[in-house]
Amino acid sequence: MLASYKKSLRAAFIFVSILVLSFRAQAQSGSSTSVTGAVADPSGAVVSNATVEIRNPVSGFTRSTSTDSSGKFSFPNVPFNPYHLTVSGQGFNSYAQDIDVRSVVPVNVSISLKVKGSTESVTVEAAGDLLENDPTFHTDVDRGLFDRIPLESSSSSVSSLVTLASPGIAADSNGLFHGMGDHAENSFSVDGQPITDQQSKVFSNQIPLDSIQSMEVISGAPPAEFGEKASVVINVTTRSGQGMTTPHGSVTGSYGTFGTSNAGFNLGFGGQKWGNFISANGLNSGRFLDPPEFTVMHAKGNEENIFDRVDFQVSKADSIHLNLGLTRSWFQTPNSFDAQNATAWSGLVVDNGGLDPNGNVVGFADQRSQIKTFNIAPSWTRLVNSNTVFTLGAFVRRDQFNYYPSGNPFADLAPDLQQETLSQDRTLTNAGLRSDISFVKGIHNLKAGITYQQTFLNEKDRFGIVDPTLNFVCFNADGSPNTNPAVTDPGQCGGVQNPGGSTNPDFNDLLLPVDLTRGGGLFPFNGHTDIKLLSLFVQDSITKGNLSVNLGLRGDIYNGLTSHREAEPRIGVAYNIKKTNTVLRASYARILETPFNENLVLSSIGCADPVLNPLLVCSSLAATPFSPGWRNEFHVGLQQALGRYLVFSGEYVWKYTHNAYDFGVFGSTPLTFPIEWHNSKIPGVAGRLSVPNIHGFSALFIFSSVAAHFYNPQLGGAGAVPPGTGGTDIFPFRIDHDEKFNQTTHFQYQPWKTGPWLGFNWRYDSGLVAGALPVADTAGGDVDLAGSGLTPDQQFQAGLICNGVAATPTVGLPGTCPGAQFGSTLVKIPAPGTASDDGNPPRVAPRHLFDLSVGDDNLFRGDKYKWSLQLTAINITNRVALYNFLSTFTGTHYVTPRSFTAELGFHF
Repeated sequence: MLASYKKSLRAAFIFVSILVLSFRAQAQSGSSTSVTGAVADPSGAVVSNATVEIRNPVSGFTRSTSTDSSGKFSFPNVPFNPYHLTVSGQGFNSYAQDIDVRSVVPVNVSISLKVKGSTESVTVEAAGDLLENDPTFHTDVDRGLFDRIPLESSSSSVSSLVTLASPGIAADSNGLFHGMGDHAENSFSVDGQPITDQQSKVFSNQIPLDSIQSMEVISGAPPAEFGEKASVVINVTTRSGQGMTTPHGSVTGSYGTFGTSNAGFNLGFGGQKWGNFISANGLNSGRFLDPPEFTVMHAKGNEENIFDRVDFQVSKADSIHLNLGLTRSWFQTPNSFDAQNATAWSGLVVDNGGLDPNGNVVGFADQRSQIKTFNIAPSWTRLVNSNTVFTLGAFVRRDQFNYYPSGNPFADLAPDLQQETLSQDRTLTNAGLRSDISFVKGIHNLKAGITYQQTFLNEKDRFGIVDPTLNFVCFNADGSPNTNPAVTDPGQCGGVQNPGGSTNPDFNDLLLPVDLTRGGGLFPFNGHTDIKLLSLFVQDSITKGNLSVNLGLRGDIYNGLTSHREAEPRIGVAYNIKKTNTVLRASYARILETPFNENLVLSSIGCADPVLNPLLVCSSLAATPFSPGWRNEFHVGLQQALGRYLVFSGEYVWKYTHNAYDFGVFGSTPLTFPIEWHNSKIPGVAGRLSVPNIHGFSALFIFSSVAAHFYNPQLGGAGAVPPGTGGTDIFPFRIDHDEKFNQTTHFQYQPWKTGPWLGFNWRYDSGLVAGALPVADTAGGDVDLAGSGLTPDQQFQAGLICNGVAATPTVGLPGTCPGAQFGSTLVKIPAPGTASDDGNPPRVAPRHLFDLSVGDDNLFRGDKYKWSLQLTAINITNRVALYNFLSTFTGTHYVTPRSFTAELGFHF
């Protein structure tokens, strides 16, 4: 296998070298191109100063320019999409046509205007302009739309935008979203650069929203150029300064609830052959992460972000493109009431008058994180001829994640939540080369490419046990754990320090050196691996009349802790029934899914370490490395335009995955790691209803219903059952990112073009699957609260009620509660005797959230310089609701309470 892999790698580099030698250089954004043309009168004379506009009424993209003295015009950096082009000139009739931008090959149009008064059939925008005859279900979002969407999160605004504007997305805490029933099987393609690592703000720093021009969110079967984590692909086109002969930019500042302040600056400038766009911003907030309580405690954070894009056209055929990014974020781990002061509540094992075993004051938990990210992505594109474009690019992206424990490690103890203190220094560096060639002619839009990526993982962990009951040596005479730090030997059980006591049969002497409650020290874990991935693809989009066909083949060769290769055919068909303005589509994709890289080494080899093994709850001392998964997915859908102002797009999806991924938690710490299940089955429906601008009013309605059936046994990662050790029964359960239904309704209204505007969101979520909750096993039975292991605070977090009495952070419910009297205000608990891991699991209670923004983009009606003001209210009804409860990945988190933000901007 290794020899074969080396041969494939050698062949790939030979292929790239041949291409480099065959074509001189060039570069352009991988998801956009230029639209150019010339305007003339009936005699062929040029028409200068004519107004040319292109727009997509669904995505909100609008751009206009004027022809120069030679009658020419140019629109650089136009994202892939169909557009409606109009031309108007003094003394001439208006002209309109549709153009389709589907490749990096530039689009060139020649326009002949007729003299005003001549007989002509003027083309107007019709219902067909709202349709895309494309087999792939996707959502296009441009700045014209998302500039006015009230976004919940400033530090993960890209995730917020994807959640609010794209169907098939289940919302989760801390900027995490689940695409089409999968956990974090999402990837970004930023100007052609693949980014497949997790983009939740507890793992990495996102590209700033201010740097994005347009996004295409692909929820359908992806074309062959996209692979790995392709349940949802976010194809991003960044902003460019090319063509901005007059510098344009803005300076903004905002302040809001939780002491959240944000300052930002962006500037675009350039000429016809070059451009630079730079964006810089800084954020400080008292609620950086979503806390496990509605009351915010210990949740401060800040983020600083710089993005720069440089474009330079070296010659008529060659151009250079460079993306640069640098981000740093620092944030506290929000505390629960249990963690805020671990010695304040009675019943905790480290009570001891507020002192740790060493006599020091414990205080509250003070865990923090820092993430540093940099990204460099140059590319070089050559226009071989009017039909062919060649691109060669490179990229390197690095995340350094540091997790810091409390100053006093015993402050990290939270009953039944965290029993270890932990520190981590982890780096994830992804570097690679990509090359592709695009050819457009006649009915064919052909693209072939190759990408080589190498990911370097380094994991340094230090941890120690801070719960004296986790690995206690002896039982006391009354059957309780003996927490005397001096008792470290089973021979002491029943002796002077343990009169009448007995030995704990589960005591593990290998853990004694890392038990801080008994004089131990921190355990070091150092892991490293390189992961190599070679990907090749060829695809062709064929358009013949009303029929559109996508054909593609992708091949991936993965070599990490395990090796795998996969051939992945892709096919999609769409047919436009023009008489009824209907597009029918169907598609199939085979996809290789690569394991999550975050803490991959620890999860793969940790069980083979005798100290880590019991803490990871491993079933044997065998290593449990991940095998890449492979998926078959099928899609059918339609698009329907209703008149000129309404378009619907819907999709049914069915996905079957061998080796399906999720995340688990190391012991009871905040450290998460990937795990691998036997398989998953995910059926669902998703849809979008768009209302383009009608006299200043536009609207977007998205919805989805996706079931996520996962199947035991666990095959990879910490706690997995290695082959041959038993535990091979396959049975289903709903994973904690399964959601029956969600919808977002967004509308914008601006009564007149230069006046104030309003943006409004209504988001409904039926609720993700919740973690372990006590239920009555039989109809009429009692609920065993004492045996549930939930602390009073956890019962309070879940809104549990018995006979009308609610739990509080310090006082829990009775040990048993009649099933008929048991309920919750925040979690939907199955009726007695009806609970089922797959058919009827506990879920977070449904919630309706409403957000509102109002603003004016030109307060003082300036021409060259403008002042703007925007007021935003999130969760305006102050709904108390959960994102999740005791999720195996993220724990418990509340949605944002009612918050207000005011932003003032200066634009030039």
